[in-house]
Amino acid sequence: MQASKQWKMMGTFIDLWIDSDLDCEKIFINITDELLALNQCFSANQETSELMQLNHLAGVCPVAVSPALFSLISIGKQHSLAQPSHLNIAIGPLVKLWRIGFKQAKLPTPTEIFATLPLLNSEQIILDSQQQTVFLARKGMEIDLGALAKGYIADYLMAKLKKQCHSAMINLGGNFLAFGPNPKRENGKWYVGIQHPQKPRHQHLGILAIENQSVVTSGIYERFLMVDGKRYHHLLDSQTGFPFETRMASLTIVANQSLTCEIWTSRLFGLPISEALAVIEQHPELEGIIVDQENQVYLSSGLKSFYYPNR
Repeated sequence: MQASKQWKMMGTFIDLWIDSDLDCEKIFINITDELLALNQCFSANQETSELMQLNHLAGVCPVAVSPALFSLISIGKQHSLAQPSHLNIAIGPLVKLWRIGFKQAKLPTPTEIFATLPLLNSEQIILDSQQQTVFLARKGMEIDLGALAKGYIADYLMAKLKKQCHSAMINLGGNFLAFGPNPKRENGKWYVGIQHPQKPRHQHLGILAIENQSVVTSGIYERFLMVDGKRYHHLLDSQTGFPFETRMASLTIVANQSLTCEIWTSRLFGLPISEALAVIEQHPELEGIIVDQENQVYLSSGLKSFYYPNR
């Protein structure tokens, strides 16, 4: 039986499609419970979440956290300190200062930004794997897992769905993950549109064909703040405190795991395009598509047979 469901949660829409011999409604109920629990664990926008309880004790004491939260923070710290990397899970104070994408969005003063920069140091996230504790060494620090959590959640849910379904597809706010053949296509592939950065949603530069993979895009074209005719996008540089200055309009990563895609879109967005492509080529588990601000498309070598540009 084929069935689908949509949730509005985590500030976005979550779409799930499954093909299963089991009771699909029971599967959806279980997924709903999982989504609520994971949001309660990872949310930086919910004051009662486990992550925010940790943030509130920054500079005070180590906090024992759940295995899921400890795991994602550990992964996030590792990739925040790697090179090259524009990922920084300690960026929470800067995100809250700008609030781009929320009603309270504003252009901070240079003084406010300068005061925030010393708090954005992932090295000061102290992890104790024996005790499963996290200590934010400086008061005012905040972890924000927004660059990683959707990927972790998509992979977690799909691992459960693989045991219950012939095929499944999760679209978690543009974070796409598919398992099994697509029964609506003769070749069994799933087709994912690559958004045109200068056109409304669902108008694509091209289409990507995938199997048992995830597709994740970071871009500057949907969440932004306009002040005095100047546009400030939401992808913030923790070195300057301002949005990245970049030729990229979007970066799409394709990999087997959604979290892998999230990690590398965050690490590579804002790098020079040639450097980002070179890093992708060095990692056989990754493929990528970069669109620049003139709508020029750059493909990694392994995607050239699977990308179909719109003419």
